[in-house]
Amino acid sequence: MMKHTDSENSKPKFDSLKESPKSSTRVYDGKLLQVYVDDVILPDGSTSTRDWIKHPGASSIIPVFKDGTIMLIKQYRYPPRKTFIEVPAGKIDSGESPLKTAKRELTEETGITCENIEKTGSFFPAIGYADEEIHVYVAWGLSQSDQNEDDDEFVHKHRIPFSEALELIYSGDIQDGKTICSIIQAHQWWLKNEPFPVQFT
Repeated sequence: MMKHTDSENSKPKFDSLKESPKSSTRVYDGKLLQVYVDDVILPDGSTSTRDWIKHPGASSIIPVFKDGTIMLIKQYRYPPRKTFIEVPAGKIDSGESPLKTAKRELTEETGITCENIEKTGSFFPAIGYADEEIHVYVAWGLSQSDQNEDDDEFVHKHRIPFSEALELIYSGDIQDGKTICSIIQAHQWWLKNEPFPVQFT
């Protein structure tokens, strides 16, 4: 007779972790996002409710200058009532690719255009309640152009060494999650690909 191991005996009845939507109701339709309340079927066949936000996605971009500095921005964010140091970033407009969004936001928020741009990856910043995905880019071969901010957007440019941006993350002075993830991704990409040398230590 075949014996079963403890791991086999403790194996759950259902292997899949997927939750399947049973019904979905949009309860709020805003300019930026929509809020839904869904009834879902859980992996074990029972049901539950999920409140979640539908978001068009966003792109962030880290522009790297020849001297090893990067351009960040300072911006007041109303929900936490604080000014944050951030990477240039913004939501993807309808019909727009993440790459096009990154280039547009770079120019709108910093007045910079770039000759070279590469994607370093992406991440999901709020998996517990939103489907937003942020696509991360690095740019170099930079030129300054006229800044074209949105009418309701006020930002200050904040140019610092790439290495200092990493230190500000570790010290807790950069608190914006999107900025933390984007700079770390960009740093790892730069160490691997190094379009030109940047001093990090």
